[in-house]
Amino acid sequence: MQETPFCLRVGHLLPYSMSNSNTTDFTNPSTFILLGIPGLEAAHVWISIPFCTMYAIAIMGNFTVLFIVRMEPSVHGPMYYFLCMLAISDLVLSTSILPKTLSIFWFNSREIDFNACLTQMYFIHCFSTMASGILVAMAFDRYVAICDPLRHSTILTNPVVAKIGLAVVLRGSILVLPTPFLARRWTYCRTNIIPHAYCEHIAVVKLACADIHISSYYGLSVVFFVTGLDVFFFTVSYIQILRAIFSLPTKDTQLKSLGTCSSHLCAILAFYIPALFSFLTQRFGHNMALHFHVLMANVSFLVPPMLNPIIYGVRTRQIRDRLLHFFSHKGT
Repeated sequence: MQETPFCLRVGHLLPYSMSNSNTTDFTNPSTFILLGIPGLEAAHVWISIPFCTMYAIAIMGNFTVLFIVRMEPSVHGPMYYFLCMLAISDLVLSTSILPKTLSIFWFNSREIDFNACLTQMYFIHCFSTMASGILVAMAFDRYVAICDPLRHSTILTNPVVAKIGLAVVLRGSILVLPTPFLARRWTYCRTNIIPHAYCEHIAVVKLACADIHISSYYGLSVVFFVTGLDVFFFTVSYIQILRAIFSLPTKDTQLKSLGTCSSHLCAILAFYIPALFSFLTQRFGHNMALHFHVLMANVSFLVPPMLNPIIYGVRTRQIRDRLLHFFSHKGT
């Protein structure tokens, strides 16, 4: 049974023919071999250009958000604290994947230690889950700000924000923790070649010469729980938000209130649309080439960390003004 997640992103289940790899007689290899983008090895250097560009934008953009929130007192509020949490999760998520992927593209450095592979697997799924949880926390912030604005500062105090952040971290850490431990307990004796650019969960456990249904079932249960719960909270929050917005007396106030949610809505779309597209191509695109599935899996991790700081930099007046002030002051 295959896993098909959104927020954990363990749904990139790649068709893999053992006849296309060199099988050897060994048990529990100490290293795995990552193929990068199978079938496009000759184009790895060219593929690395957009990948490296997106990674650079993600790093610079998210560090800029963290710097502005740290230095600007006017943005010391719940929404910006949650934005900092999202920036940190985006930095860890993209850094868990891209350096190794680029080393494959540039230096043909395909080997990865077994423990490092499991660690990468854990970080990818853990921080994807955290990012989804942070978006839920930001939805709650928008709900309180629009539906009960007078009590926003008393409801979302700094201790409450810290507790929400801790709950998001614990949820992601604990739910994903069994994944690498389950993968570690299997015996691997088929091959050590992973047809992927990173240690994707199912691509790894499918190499085991054992019944991996426990890993598959656990992954599916986590996916349905996390995705179902988060989508439910998104839906409930925005139903209440839209009801409150459309009950406002004038069109201008409605548009202004709706504009305060636009950045968050764009962040949700940036997070879920690439994952949904990757899931659909994996689920129904059986005739598509393997390299297309692997590319979509990588892009679904790269796009949100790159777009989030751009979305909030463009749509949030305080961040935009601070950036303009910084560059104008530097120019003078």
